Amino acid sequence: MKTLLVMTGLAAAALCAETPRAALLVLAKTDLTLSIVDPASLKVVARMPSGPDPHEVAASSDGRFAYISNYGGGAYHTLTVVDLVAQKTLHAVDLGALWGPHGLMFAGGKVWFTAEAAKVAGSYDPSAKKVDWIMGTGQDGTHMIHVFEGGQRIATSNMRSGTMSIFEKARANRRRGAPGGEWEQTVIPAGRGVEGFDVTPDGRELWSASAQEGTIAVIDVESKRVVQTIAGDVKGANRLKFTPDGKHVFVSTLGGPEVVILDAAARRVIKRLKTGRGAAGMQMQPDGKRAYVSCTPDNYVAVVDLHTLEIVGKFEVGREPDGLAWAERP
Repeated sequence: MKTLLVMTGLAAAALCAETPRAALLVLAKTDLTLSIVDPASLKVVARMPSGPDPHEVAASSDGRFAYISNYGGGAYHTLTVVDLVAQKTLHAVDLGALWGPHGLMFAGGKVWFTAEAAKVAGSYDPSAKKVDWIMGTGQDGTHMIHVFEGGQRIATSNMRSGTMSIFEKARANRRRGAPGGEWEQTVIPAGRGVEGFDVTPDGRELWSASAQEGTIAVIDVESKRVVQTIAGDVKGANRLKFTPDGKHVFVSTLGGPEVVILDAAARRVIKRLKTGRGAAGMQMQPDGKRAYVSCTPDNYVAVVDLHTLEIVGKFEVGREPDGLAWAERP
């Protein structure tokens, strides 16, 4: 009995280890948890409640807090806040009538989000503890969001409308860092079921994947036009991510057993990496060494070496892993 108690104590201690300075955050949708993973050991060091139906997670710029969207296909209207240092779920931010929060990004001291059922994008100010900006898209299925550097340009994908929205601050109102004022929206047809998208490291192009058509639209950000459509055969596409160096593009799909990898310069598929029965959330390690892919149907996260483009490990965080984020403290 004494040995059992010691082993149990060690196991408990291992799960409550200190949060590493650089950590991977992973949601488990069925278990309703957020796990903090040590990327060096691929071990879960802590696990906290995530709130209902967690889909996406974003970390604050100082790596101390995580914000989780409680989606429910429009059934919920909260963001759950987690203290990553204390390893404790703090509270839920009530978004009021902004139902179905999904896409998240932390930028300029704000949590930027989409609210799919309300057809809007918005920002939440943690210091003021309030939603300080809301912008309607007029599009169905406003799902993912990206805030460009400086906060003067924002993009969202709109699944059911099959469009991308690019919002730009009107020139007369471009006061750096202020979300208010007049905005101008350009709606760009990008393929049916468009969902996952990313922006090149230089900010010049936006690539989005059409889940129903299996194509990738390359959009010139300045002209806000589709300049090329790549026949990538990515039906069921879920997420699209550039590697940190901008050389490769990863597209996860829940419609097949592979992550599709493209050469960004050549704009063609160079590899189909078998990951399991389907893949959803992805996260690139900022140093460009690894990518992490949530293999949701198989209940594990795959680790991809970005130099060899091969799977080099797998780990588990719970049932139906999905949204991932990187948190790093100075």
